[in-house]
Amino acid sequence: MARKPSLDESTLTKMEVRKLNALRKSIGDDLGTKAFVDWQKSQPATADSAPSDKTADAIADAVMALINDGTIKGLPRGGYTVRRGRGRVVVETTG
Repeated sequence: MARKPSLDESTLTKMEVRKLNALRKSIGDDLGTKAFVDWQKSQPATADSAPSDKTADAIADAVMALINDGTIKGLPRGGYTVRRGRGRVVVETTG
């Protein structure tokens, strides 16, 4: 009898759990788990699961530059919301 692949389901993301359950439902528990483990091994390992957003990085760099040179003293705990308005950028406190 084939050895079951080791899989710790508590460390999976919501998307991965859905994929695992779909595989188990479509091709059976044992084969679905094996297929999922093989798929998971083929995925590149990343430090953070969130994709990099160039716009968010540019905003963070600009704000950090202002904090570092003393123009602004810090940010409130709730932060700010940045959105586009008619030909301008609108910055509002969150909360």
